[in-house]
Amino acid sequence: QVQLLESGGGLVQPGGSLRLSCAASGRTSSSGFMGWFRQPPGKEHDFVAAISWTGAWTHYSHAVKGRFTISRDNAKNTLYLQMDRLKPEDTAVYYCAAALRPPGVDGPGSMGEYDYWGQGAQVTVSS
Repeated sequence: QVQLLESGGGLVQPGGSLRLSCAASGRTSSSGFMGWFRQPPGKEHDFVAAISWTGAWTHYSHAVKGRFTISRDNAKNTLYLQMDRLKPEDTAVYYCAAALRPPGVDGPGSMGEYDYWGQGAQVTVSS
């Protein structure tokens, strides 16, 4: 079992920055990967970014590439999402997720690839 706890959400003005954290506890896997998804108000979940457990690869959605950076600190068992140049359309509940195995045919952008999910953190971008 893996427990995930997000923190760092809040209200920020357009053009500002926020950093989300996701603390993982329990039985994680060095062959797996972790990711961030988001759910805007009234919409479906969207993939944001993913990173392998070793940090050997990262993957971003087109919407955030160049503005967001995913990283992890294995010593602290913590995943991060640095969000810069935020836009109103980035407003959403952000979820971290963990997978215990390497990505399958659907890839790290598919929700079905993940085994565990956090409770979510609200990010609101507004002036």
